[in-house]
Amino acid sequence: METDFAVKLPNLDRAFIEAPKISGYLLSEENSGGKSAFFVTFGFTLDQPEVLHHALLAHASAHEVINFSETMHGIKYIIEGEIHTPDGRMPQVRSVWIVDRGYTTPRFVTAYPLEGENP
Repeated sequence: METDFAVKLPNLDRAFIEAPKISGYLLSEENSGGKSAFFVTFGFTLDQPEVLHHALLAHASAHEVINFSETMHGIKYIIEGEIHTPDGRMPQVRSVWIVDRGYTTPRFVTAYPLEGENP
């Protein structure tokens, strides 16, 4: 569902990212393919996964939800915009969050570069 008005991720102050999503997925060369190469190119590292963790939370805070949809698991939210990186560049990223059915807290699902966003 496209939004016609500015909507922020609900309960943003309680949003969370499970640690394995950063170190075992987004920054892992084994599990995330091009995503790892993308984030590493901008200075994110496995040595400091908290830097990407904080950048993703800041990304969700800085930008509005551009799309949301109800799934069998809950309501999925899509956020797009610049993300602050350790090397100072500001690539465009899409992050996906979900509020699981029966819960009110947004949980991070994934993030990836927007089409045409090359380091």
